[in-house]
Amino acid sequence: MRYAFIQEHQDCWPIRWLCKVLNVHPSGFYAWVKKPYSKAYQTNQRQSGLIKQSWLESGGVYGYRKVHSDLRAWVEHIGINRVYKLMHLHGIKALVGYRKPRHYSGKPHVAAPNRLNREFNPVMPNQSWVTDITYIRTHEGWLYLAAVMDLFSRRIVGWSMQSRITKELVLDALLMAVWRRKPKQKVLIHSDQGSQYTSEDWMLFLKAHNLESSMSRRGNCHDNAVAESFFQLLKPERIKRKIYNDRDEAKRDIFDYIEFFYNSKRRHNSNNLLSPIDFEKQFNQSAEQCLQN
Repeated sequence: MRYAFIQEHQDCWPIRWLCKVLNVHPSGFYAWVKKPYSKAYQTNQRQSGLIKQSWLESGGVYGYRKVHSDLRAWVEHIGINRVYKLMHLHGIKALVGYRKPRHYSGKPHVAAPNRLNREFNPVMPNQSWVTDITYIRTHEGWLYLAAVMDLFSRRIVGWSMQSRITKELVLDALLMAVWRRKPKQKVLIHSDQGSQYTSEDWMLFLKAHNLESSMSRRGNCHDNAVAESFFQLLKPERIKRKIYNDRDEAKRDIFDYIEFFYNSKRRHNSNNLLSPIDFEKQFNQSAEQCLQN
């Protein structure tokens, strides 16, 4: 297109004037016009496009490390520093989460000891689960989400959403986790000391399904930091970007985030930049190879 335009106007005085100003011969100028873009320029454009594709597919939340992992998975030979440079050049940034402080007032009550003791990195699946509750604003009213995470892979194995924050909310999430995972050994389930987790029905459910209770110390959010970290990803990466007209719309969107992005695609630093599902697949394959050998 550039060459066609110049060819059409090659006898016009602006072209001749431009060559004179630049002190170049017209033949040299036309040779430059005909010359295609350099290989370096083409490579730069292709890699920039791949970076934008990875960033957009993540919902605009990936930083340069996770984008670099995507490009390597796509067999694109590029260094992590170059990814950082190109992202900075095009103004592509990771979405940074936020932390909302919690406040507690009232008489302390310890329902179960802190058996997890901040051991957030078990060596196999279905060893330690953590659970917590958050809330989502809609025009219809509040929607409450309870989630159960397997600490091994950071996979959300159970979740429940209701309009009221009741014991049924947390029991439904845990029931989904038990039904999905079908653990063969005792699983440690860690929570805070909210009334939903200290109810008699909760304790009976744990006993019936071979689950052992562990609870954070009162007022110490760091004891359940990994469970809270999931909500600190969910809210800025999805909820804060939307305006939900009703609870059903919010439920559909949160379901999509958990099952079709967070569990299956989102790369985690704790998983060697693999998604929770891929990290578990890698573990299972290694375990099978060890048994065969």
